[in-house]
Amino acid sequence: MCSKKHAHTHIHTHAHTHVPSSQPAWPASPSAAGLREQQRRERKWSGCRLGMKRGWDLGVEGGIKGESTGRQEVHGILRRSSSFNTGRIEHLYQNPQAHTEGNMKLHYGDLTDSTCLVKIINQVKPTEIYNLGAQSHVKISFELAEYTANVDGVGTLRLLDAIKTCGLTNSVKFYQASTSELYGKVQEIPQKETTPFYPRSPYGAAKLYAYWIVVNFREAYNMFAVNGILFNHESPRRGSNFVTRKISRSVAKIHLGQLESFSLGNLDSKRDWGHANDYVEAMWLMLQQEEPEDFVIATGEVHSVREFVEKAFKRVGKTIVWDGKDEKEVGRCQETGVVHVKVDPKYFRPTEVDYLQGDSTKAYQKMGWKPKVTFEELVKEMVDADIELMKKNPNA
Repeated sequence: MCSKKHAHTHIHTHAHTHVPSSQPAWPASPSAAGLREQQRRERKWSGCRLGMKRGWDLGVEGGIKGESTGRQEVHGILRRSSSFNTGRIEHLYQNPQAHTEGNMKLHYGDLTDSTCLVKIINQVKPTEIYNLGAQSHVKISFELAEYTANVDGVGTLRLLDAIKTCGLTNSVKFYQASTSELYGKVQEIPQKETTPFYPRSPYGAAKLYAYWIVVNFREAYNMFAVNGILFNHESPRRGSNFVTRKISRSVAKIHLGQLESFSLGNLDSKRDWGHANDYVEAMWLMLQQEEPEDFVIATGEVHSVREFVEKAFKRVGKTIVWDGKDEKEVGRCQETGVVHVKVDPKYFRPTEVDYLQGDSTKAYQKMGWKPKVTFEELVKEMVDADIELMKKNPNA
């Protein structure tokens, strides 16, 4: 393991490697500042990252920094499935065809199983833990409310408790994937770190518990634990049942003659969309700070689902015009008159979040972070990637 190699290791859920005995011992009663400085010196010796992501966006996202920071060892927790569920991290294998692991090591586990979390963290002893694991589909959380609370809320507690049980409280850096859904029925525009929370879904409520339990462990045990309140971040690896990817996939299929129309829910929902690459950099930066703090990560720009549809179709040379109202509204191709977009009430949420716009001023001032990819570039990349995907496999 990394404790012997003195190599950087990642467990998407980052943990810490063993520190050589030549390092000074802990003071008997260290001050908070002294404790932080001691931890900082220890972390210079080696690194081990552990990542946790249900569905494995985590491995995809978490590998980004590992590819550019030298000797990294990335560990991930993988749920057992009767079918392969590593499609979005295949590029991280040493041999993707044979699923041969290189610097990425996978462990079977689950956020609902505290025993396995203790076992894995104790074995890996990571320096950094990125908890991106969640049942993260907001609409589905209304149908799987108890499961969502168990994984997204209590699962975070299980991870934090596992770190404490393994005696790594003073050496691990913990990142919690928080969410703009905490703001829900927004109390101010734009939303920043001090904006009051008002979640509007079981997903948002579960993430609210996770947010505060991270704060509690930070304050109670002096743990380096942070919440990244990330607004919507997308890429071609986004899950196919999320609205942005549903749009890019459908537009690609329509462009290639494989589909005529598709259905969406609330076209007027407005979101602050950024690129996952930019946001993962912000996640990593949060764990490189001297002191643990929570940050809002956002572009500050707002676009509606309707705008996303229009930009996506514009990429393939089609202009969408809208006819009708409410559930009867359709999006028609101006050039051909064919209806490509319909509204289906089954995609409406029981309680809607209408408008999210983040203010990441603090992230810029303290970490120098700002987004690089524009909304237009994001839509273009997603549509182009799905066109190539559908050319190879129309059933993808």
